[in-house]
Amino acid sequence: MSSSSDTTTTSTTLTSTTNKNKKLVICIGDIHGYITKLQNVWSNLESATDPHDFKTATIIFLGDYCDRGPNTRDVIDFLISLPSRYPNQTHIFLAGNHDFAFAAFVGVLPPAAGGEGFRGGWREYEESEEREGWFKGEGYEEMHLQGRRWAGNITVKVNTVKGTEYQGSIYDAAPTFESYGVPHGSADLIKAVPDSHKKFLADLIWVHEEDDVFVNTEDGVECCKLIAVHAGLEKGVDVKQQLQMLKSRDTRVPKVPQLSGRMNVWEIPEELRTSPTIIVSGHHGKLHVEGLRLIIDQGGGYAHKPVAAIVLPSMKIIRDTDVLA
Repeated sequence: MSSSSDTTTTSTTLTSTTNKNKKLVICIGDIHGYITKLQNVWSNLESATDPHDFKTATIIFLGDYCDRGPNTRDVIDFLISLPSRYPNQTHIFLAGNHDFAFAAFVGVLPPAAGGEGFRGGWREYEESEEREGWFKGEGYEEMHLQGRRWAGNITVKVNTVKGTEYQGSIYDAAPTFESYGVPHGSADLIKAVPDSHKKFLADLIWVHEEDDVFVNTEDGVECCKLIAVHAGLEKGVDVKQQLQMLKSRDTRVPKVPQLSGRMNVWEIPEELRTSPTIIVSGHHGKLHVEGLRLIIDQGGGYAHKPVAAIVLPSMKIIRDTDVLA
């Protein structure tokens, strides 16, 4: 299942009337600095689900809260407010590759194991330094590679893959800087970001596992294990090793494939196909639902595309652009 429609009209309230013991799990795709889209998709989710179920739901945000859109600061304020506004919900905030890089720049990534520092990670990608214009301002000497790329000034102006102009860096980070009132690439951002936002970035997890998640399938309701990770799990790499690395948030890795990969993380790894396992991700700029592989990123950070969410068990897609009757 994939969707090409940005706006739908529905009068159906998503309830668990027939499945009272099956918890509601909602996975929300990449927000990328669009506060109005976030507010609207949240409002639509609240309208489209049973009130009790919504108040006690598990809400999994799939990462990439910053960059591209103009309101990163407001988006993070909204997310930070949710636990106090909805105290009976469970909120899971995954790190996306953009959030990882933001955290790297403001210095709140977990330290590299063994006290190695981050400089060693630069070497693998140093051929891209000139083209990407890596950050060389105050504090760069001890910065993770992705922080330097995030705050850099890319020399190529057009992203030929997307057909859009870069906004400051390869991460399109300029709007994030501006949302905190500083120009792109300025080390002043480190002081401008409130401590509460730094804590939010520092606390982001790289993977979330959830047991006993129910989904409606063509063969009926199925009880599954769910693994949520921003981009996906690599094929051909031991899954246990991947999960261990993600849970430990091993920042010695200069580029985390499970947060930034593409085709290498698209499919469910073969070893997880022996028992029902949902892999849910954002990142890919697509809405793609195929069996138990869920990719929920219809917006991709584009101003004209919607932020989407998926509701389980129903597998219903809710967008910020939906008009709910």
